[in-house]
Amino acid sequence: MKFMQDHQNNRILQMSAALFFAFIGGCIFSIFHVPIPWLLGSMSGVLIASHFTMIQLYWPISIRNTALIIVGYSIGLSFTKDTLITMTLHLPSMAFMTILLLMICTAMAFIISRLTKINFPTALTSSIPGGLSQIITFAEETKGIDITTVTFFQVIRVIMIIFFVPFLLFSPLFSRAGLENSPFIISSTAQQSFFPQIILFAIFSVLVAFIGKKIKLPTAYLLGPILGIAILNIYGIPGPPLPSVVLDISQFMIGGYIGLLLKPEKIKHKARIIPVALFSSILLVCISLGLSFVLVWQFHFSSITSFLSLAPGGADQMGIIGHELDADVSMITGYQLFRILFIFFAVPPLLKLILGISMKKKELKNK
Repeated sequence: MKFMQDHQNNRILQMSAALFFAFIGGCIFSIFHVPIPWLLGSMSGVLIASHFTMIQLYWPISIRNTALIIVGYSIGLSFTKDTLITMTLHLPSMAFMTILLLMICTAMAFIISRLTKINFPTALTSSIPGGLSQIITFAEETKGIDITTVTFFQVIRVIMIIFFVPFLLFSPLFSRAGLENSPFIISSTAQQSFFPQIILFAIFSVLVAFIGKKIKLPTAYLLGPILGIAILNIYGIPGPPLPSVVLDISQFMIGGYIGLLLKPEKIKHKARIIPVALFSSILLVCISLGLSFVLVWQFHFSSITSFLSLAPGGADQMGIIGHELDADVSMITGYQLFRILFIFFAVPPLLKLILGISMKKKELKNK
């Protein structure tokens, strides 16, 4: 009983320390007007503190999941009948871009496996630009895949994207002229009707998130509220937009979680793997940037919407950045979620097939 109580007290202290460092990081980034300060700042604060201090930090996944529900609710508000029709028209483009990106990632995985001596299934799982939690969960459940390497590659890419993409988008390369109107602008009427409506919508969002988890939706805490709120919105039951401070808090809650994921000390052959992981992440961002110009040319999207639609991050991170830049969040989310769903249904059978072939080859060699 005493051991349990001491463990609980330690967890509270570790979580308090993590929240403190995340808050300091967010404040510093906000003071210096760094893009997406509460996401990047909290992530940086926790990441630096966890590796350069002797303090052990703890960030419950429940905090991250709560933030995903908030982000999912906000993204769901951007879906209307018109955006649903537009997304349906873009399905061929979504499929083409997703398959093309996965083919490029497969080629990169082959090169990575040769350079680092990582087995090809591990290299492919490390290179796939899916949702972080889905890919890591799949790696944990599949024999023959090095979970530590996969986690390192995936987290490095997420961190690189979250840092690199905002600075790239705020650069002169991207013009903010002609951006789509943000679906999150709060009118005075909406502010007056925020309570008690938001309580009902909050309960509904949590409910659909748990239903999504129960039926094993990818990124259920994000996708569940997106789908649930989008359906209500399309049928003429719109929820009240969230104040910007709530979205800042959700960024803070996600950033701290990501900051604790990177554990380079557990990686074997760091000298070979770390440079390859960094270079492959930058290369994937550059390839996505190149492909985004096709969307600009073909559909006349803004350059920011096009890039965020194809950027190899998650729907939550790209949705947050898109919201901050007043881009077309529904289109960004549509492309990102299509890729997640495609990867969720198509990639596991492919990886299992590759693993089966590699196992048979090993058996034949042993004979």
